[in-house]
Amino acid sequence: MTVREQVPPEGAVPERAVTGRGDDVEAPDAGTRTLTLVMHAAFFVLLGASLARYLARHAADPLTPWVVALSALLAALYVLGPALGTRPTPRRLIWLGAVVAVWAVLVVPAPSFAWCAVPLFYTGLRTLPPRAAITLVVLLTALVVAAQLKLAGWPDPNVALAPPAVAAIATTVFVVMEGQAARQRVLIDDLVRTRRELAATERREGTLAERERLAREIHDTLAQGLSSQRMLLQAADRIWDTSPDAARDHVRTAAAIAERDLAEARRFVHDLTPADLAEAGDLAEALRTLVARESTGSLTVRFHAEGTPAAPLSEMVQSALLRTAQGALANVREHARATTATLTLTCLDDQLVLDVADDGRGFTPGLRASSPARGHGLPAMRARLRQVGGALTIESTPGEGTVVSACVPLTSEPA
Repeated sequence: MTVREQVPPEGAVPERAVTGRGDDVEAPDAGTRTLTLVMHAAFFVLLGASLARYLARHAADPLTPWVVALSALLAALYVLGPALGTRPTPRRLIWLGAVVAVWAVLVVPAPSFAWCAVPLFYTGLRTLPPRAAITLVVLLTALVVAAQLKLAGWPDPNVALAPPAVAAIATTVFVVMEGQAARQRVLIDDLVRTRRELAATERREGTLAERERLAREIHDTLAQGLSSQRMLLQAADRIWDTSPDAARDHVRTAAAIAERDLAEARRFVHDLTPADLAEAGDLAEALRTLVARESTGSLTVRFHAEGTPAAPLSEMVQSALLRTAQGALANVREHARATTATLTLTCLDDQLVLDVADDGRGFTPGLRASSPARGHGLPAMRARLRQVGGALTIESTPGEGTVVSACVPLTSEPA
């Protein structure tokens, strides 16, 4: 059934609703990973280039072994960083302090290592809270300026201004990216929450639709059959002593109705077509079977068909019209006090019309519709016909009978 196919099991949420991620949502994570890899690679490139430059110019310097050792220690410490994550845990903070301290000691004898500060800016910004991270960037930048001025040997304006400009650019880019990432995370959370709410709403709507379907099926099959059985058994009980043969006829009729309702119940459980429709093969034959069964000594039911549909009717359309006929005849039998009822199936160019007319006592449709005690039959008919694009109209006058008319467009598709 369509409703059950569309509604996920209780508690289940579609995969995209849980992750909330498509290609556009995964982009920030991929971008962050790429930037982190680039920064790590840049750090080792700058460290290696600075060491090569120092060895090329100061190979015979007594501090050279210390510089090489500090470079190796700095590289080893930096390699440990990714394993500690990015959260400001105590181990991560100790690691960051050790990396900065070793780098600062290395910059004093070898100012060319100052350029390794740029990846350290990124590491500090990712690890520390904003204020602490900006403070660290300012201190690192000041050390870089001091080291470069020492290397230049004179107050070079470019050396004094370039490192702060680079630090400002790096910090601004990182802060802007983090802000965008935070906003995207909020949007993703909203999207996930919205999808979960939508899934929950679809489950509720599917449950309500299934309940309505169950109510219609029970009313049109089991409830009507039980009502008929009760009336027949009550009649048999009243005449059992005076007319035993007639009473046995009533009991046999009730048993036949029970057998038919059992077949309907089995098909109902398996969500199959009505038993009459399955056995007859088409709507007209199913209506003839229904008319023959509903005709009794007190009620004569006739059937008349006009025209034939050019194309086969869908199973839902046939079921809707057959159930409408069953419901209308049940109302005739229980409420109308009629002696004659006529079913007319008319096939027009663009629609199929089923009329159920009786010569009973009739009623005022407006007053009956507004009555709080009205039954489930007419609303169930309307709901069933709406599913196939059809409509139900009722014409009745007290004392002059009732006509129930169901109209279904021949081009309609099941809702």
